[in-house]
Amino acid sequence: MAINRRLSSDNDFQEIIEKQRKIRVFRDNQIVDASSVVVRFDDNVVVTQSGVSDIAYHNRQDCEFFELRKR
Repeated sequence: MAINRRLSSDNDFQEIIEKQRKIRVFRDNQIVDASSVVVRFDDNVVVTQSGVSDIAYHNRQDCEFFELRKR
C-alpha cells in the first residue's frame, strides 16, 4: 500500500523532480494521472510524464497533487 503526501509548495515539487518520485493527480475528486513523474512546473502548470510520448499538463489551481511512497 502506498503513502500519499500532498504536494503544494514549489519546494515540494522541486524535491519530487530531484528524487524522480511518482505522483498522482486528482481533478474533481477523480484520478486524472497516476504513477507519473513531474518534468516541469511553474505557478500555473505542472507537467507530468508517464511514458516516452505520454506528457500531460495540469492546471495547478484545478488539481491536487500527491507523492506516492511505498511503505
